[in-house]
Amino acid sequence: MTVDEILLGLESGTLRSAQKVDGKWQANTEVKQMILEVFKAGKNVEQSKFGYEGFVDKHNIPAQKFDTDRGVRIVPGGSSVRRGAYVSKGVIIMPPAYINIGAYVDEGTMVDSHALVGSCAQIGKNVHLSAGVQIGGVLEPIGLAPVIIEDDAFIGAGAVIVEGIQVLKRAVIAPGVILSKGVPIYDCVNERRLEPGEPIPEGAVVVPGTRPVNDKLAWAKDQGLSMNCAMIIKYRDEKSDASLELESFLR
Repeated sequence: MTVDEILLGLESGTLRSAQKVDGKWQANTEVKQMILEVFKAGKNVEQSKFGYEGFVDKHNIPAQKFDTDRGVRIVPGGSSVRRGAYVSKGVIIMPPAYINIGAYVDEGTMVDSHALVGSCAQIGKNVHLSAGVQIGGVLEPIGLAPVIIEDDAFIGAGAVIVEGIQVLKRAVIAPGVILSKGVPIYDCVNERRLEPGEPIPEGAVVVPGTRPVNDKLAWAKDQGLSMNCAMIIKYRDEKSDASLELESFLR
């Protein structure tokens, strides 16, 4: 495939950097390798020829342009969607926000101010990415699955989700939660700790928490210090749904 064919495939959604196979998300290493080849083929040029004065980037992946035919509402004020990102109809992008190459943002999703959708991240339908949310990108290692946010999830302001964490349908991530491979997640409803790499379950409500340091850090333990964790404190119910209902007239 040529560079243009790769980029057009990503932008149309026919190529995706991750896919669900037998109920589990997996990286599409072939597509991720294609994206790396796009970067390799690119040369840094002034972006004035694309209508962006004072910027320099790869010549083959300038920021996308939008019109009403695409059905995306992108509000003026500094947002950018790089070539090779899929943005479906009904998506709202508030300024400033950034969506990187290889990302997939499905129908009806809100990308609020100061939010980042990193390279190859997969965002489902009717997801709300609140202000300041950081969704990490994963191009390398090539076999590592990117961050996945499934349909109808709500990600609260300032949440950080990185290192291939998967958030399943209808989950709620409270403001300020940090999810990475190094942050343990405790399901306080079912009284267990999630296994490393285990997705955030469907409908889980996750809040920030703390845990005592272990005996290997004796001095820190003596000081009463604690470490970051995340806690599932409930699963979505009618009350939760009512508080998170998205107003259609805003779309």
